[in-house]
Amino acid sequence: MATVTLEHVSYTYGVGTPFGIRALDDVSLTVRSGSITGIIGHTGSGKSTMVQLLNGLEKPAEGRVLLDGKDIWEDPKRMREIRFRVGLVMQYPEYQLFEETIRADIAFGPRNMGLGEEEIAQRVRDAIKFVGLDPALLDKSPFDLSGGQKRRAAIAGVMAMRPEVLVLDEPAAGLDPRGRDAILEGVCAYGKETGATVIIVSHSMEDMAAYCDDVIVMANARVFLEGTRDEVFSHADELLSVGLDVPQITHLMLMLKQRGFPVPDGVYTVETAASALRGLLQ
Repeated sequence: MATVTLEHVSYTYGVGTPFGIRALDDVSLTVRSGSITGIIGHTGSGKSTMVQLLNGLEKPAEGRVLLDGKDIWEDPKRMREIRFRVGLVMQYPEYQLFEETIRADIAFGPRNMGLGEEEIAQRVRDAIKFVGLDPALLDKSPFDLSGGQKRRAAIAGVMAMRPEVLVLDEPAAGLDPRGRDAILEGVCAYGKETGATVIIVSHSMEDMAAYCDDVIVMANARVFLEGTRDEVFSHADELLSVGLDVPQITHLMLMLKQRGFPVPDGVYTVETAASALRGLLQ
């Protein structure tokens, strides 16, 4: 398990030009070790910039990024090690597949770590299990796979390195509901079975509600809300006030409350709503 902390982190694109944009503005937060944490916010709120800072793809202009209490930029020569410990899956990772076979692509990272062939083969098997990829596809070209299968293969390639922190930027973007669930369930299974800290960036409040333990809400380059899933979704009115959506079931419960029904706050799943409504009807 690993803890990720940002201390007063700021980042600006286009420094020294008339087009400079403050992507992060004095952001401080801690991602709990072993948790599945969601980061949500509008486009331009700073989400994607933040995740690129976590494994050193970008360096903060101000502040520090800490992994288990140590500044990841303390010794830049160790950045390769940091990137093995913090695995980053960018948006649409299927476009980064490049080997002749899926097996070779998933094995690429572990092989670069200097692992033996037996260990590499085991990691490939474990990774495809997490993402639900049929082993019969391993010796096929990436170009023979569907879009959803390519996405799974690309995520498996990062999982095969067994990162202590797995960071995914919109891992389910563009997929149908079944594909979204398959990807996110596999990501959560990886976290639970390995003990890794998982960070998921998403536009979907439903995804946050269904899969995350903690939620960080970004707005205007700052942290607007953070806490457990229950704590964040209990502030539905505040989320709506800054133009962020809430799960559809939360909308329904808010509507019932406005009409005088004694429904509880912080309902964000269908199961919880069904339980509350059964009690109300009884």
